[in-house]
Amino acid sequence: MEGQHSYRIKELNIESFPKGQISEAWLHIINNGIGEPVRIPIIIARGKEDGPVLGLNAALHGNELNGIPVIQKLINDLNLDELRGTIVGVLVANVPGLLLEQRAFNDGVDLNRISPGKRDGTQSELYVYRLFERIVKKFDYLIDLHTASFGRVNTYYIRADMSDEMSSRMARLQNPEIILNHTPIGITLRGRAAIHGIKTITIELRDPHLFQRDVINDSLVGVRNILYDLKMLPGEILCPADEITLCDSSYWLYTDEGGILNVFPQLGQQLKKGDKIAAVKTIFGKTVKEYFCPEDGVVIGKSVNPINQSGSRILHLGINTKKIPCITVQELVT
Repeated sequence: MEGQHSYRIKELNIESFPKGQISEAWLHIINNGIGEPVRIPIIIARGKEDGPVLGLNAALHGNELNGIPVIQKLINDLNLDELRGTIVGVLVANVPGLLLEQRAFNDGVDLNRISPGKRDGTQSELYVYRLFERIVKKFDYLIDLHTASFGRVNTYYIRADMSDEMSSRMARLQNPEIILNHTPIGITLRGRAAIHGIKTITIELRDPHLFQRDVINDSLVGVRNILYDLKMLPGEILCPADEITLCDSSYWLYTDEGGILNVFPQLGQQLKKGDKIAAVKTIFGKTVKEYFCPEDGVVIGKSVNPINQSGSRILHLGINTKKIPCITVQELVT
């Protein structure tokens, strides 16, 4: 659905957008090196009835693209006559990074590691400060859409604080392969949102630099489930997955030898302690070291870049795993 109105703004004031309409906005966040404005594209869908504000944030890392079509398709398929409350889609949070086709901001800093930023800080600190203050702070709920970064691939998984009832519910409504129980830290956007009482999850939508239709469609089912659960839209919650793998924690395994890296396990594979997970070879093809799983776990993500300097990532191992349901019938009733 094409936006009916387009605006140039410096702060997201939801009450200024008309009810019962979809509006497109360009939020002026900073100026570039020749004084021209850098603007963030935002789409705002307001229902005719008041209700919660659900924000979706894409491309905080500039090479993580799958979240963009999730927002586009969600809004395009929306029936505004049925919507209660407001959906805000931040289509590209890191505009300079996206234009450079890189993960980081244009000063080389990871925007998801410096929240809350600073009003009078560096280029990236100022950008993050304004991103939160002018946009994210206006949300009641936040879905932060990510993917793996360059040279790595991910399962479709969720980061969520499972000790928080609503965040746990939002995570399970996504029907992911894996949920990583991860208390948010304040230097991330999710962590900063949680400090301000915004219920939030991070969705990892597989791989970078791509639009992957299967995971985009899977994510849309989950996002719509949240809208149904919040009574923002009428609809039936769908839980096609019987169960989800929950990890209590996780960590990355790294090489200590350089060379050509081959990582053997598949995404989502359950590993046992001692399973061979990788080998490093010289450029002449001679194996110099093999790597083995240090404990039982599941493969959340892994490296697919064979060019491996010493200290490179092998795989992301989720540990202390158990199976949990998506959302039970009893939970839906209550």
